[in-house]
Amino acid sequence: MNGEGALAARRPLPAPDPTRPTLAPRPAAAAAPAGPALEAVDFHFAYGPGDWTLAGITLAVPPRAVTAIIGPSGCGKSTFLRAVNRMHDLMPGTRHAGELRVAGRPVYAPGTDVVALRQRVGMVFQRPNPFPKSVYDNVAYGPRLNRLVDTRDLPDLVERCLRQAALWDEVKDRLDAPATGLSGGQQQRLCIARALGNQPDLLLMDEPCSALDPIATQRVEELIFELKQDYTIVIVTHNMQQAARVSSRTAFFDLGRLVEYDETGRIFTNPAHERTEAYITGRFG
Repeated sequence: MNGEGALAARRPLPAPDPTRPTLAPRPAAAAAPAGPALEAVDFHFAYGPGDWTLAGITLAVPPRAVTAIIGPSGCGKSTFLRAVNRMHDLMPGTRHAGELRVAGRPVYAPGTDVVALRQRVGMVFQRPNPFPKSVYDNVAYGPRLNRLVDTRDLPDLVERCLRQAALWDEVKDRLDAPATGLSGGQQQRLCIARALGNQPDLLLMDEPCSALDPIATQRVEELIFELKQDYTIVIVTHNMQQAARVSSRTAFFDLGRLVEYDETGRIFTNPAHERTEAYITGRFG
């Protein structure tokens, strides 16, 4: 794999101290939350004073499931995803209307703690973007910064997140090595582990496999299948086969609007709208 020979070894973590309490599982793992994990009600968004980039988006994302967003390039898929954790805030002139809620709480309400919001809403991007730090520090950075666990519990949290990301066995002996030396697929799984380190309720994935080879893509898809047991996942993808494989519900966006939102099987076998069928069958897009 790319860069393996250059990776430095790290001492294995010490054996767990039986007198020390182990890190508790995520509180969310106990029971699925009531109500939608993510809800949009007549949500509009624009980058400036012109037409809305998104218009009238209304949908409810169920908890502990994978929801796919599909549609042609420029239809607003990524814009919607980034609006959920307010990644557009630093862009001047943006505006919005309607409601966007995470676990019932309005995302754009006055006084919203954006840092806390982004802790609850993890984000994985199209291309792997590990920090220029060690493998260990990539995962520990968020929990350390946000003081989510005691310092002595950080190694346990890092190991748990790397295990959840199906990466622990590949990196456990080189946690001090630069993350940029990992292969592309490993880097993307590391970015997923980094997002999990903040113990989010919702995980957003924007084309997470588009820069990966088929084998790495399969690993990430298998990982998504495992993670949905504990997390709500929304994935934007151009790959309709991937949407069919990993998701239970699918939303089809076109020209900034939500055309159709239903169970994935129904969207792909019996869509209600002609525009959806035209996209799925490749007549446009």
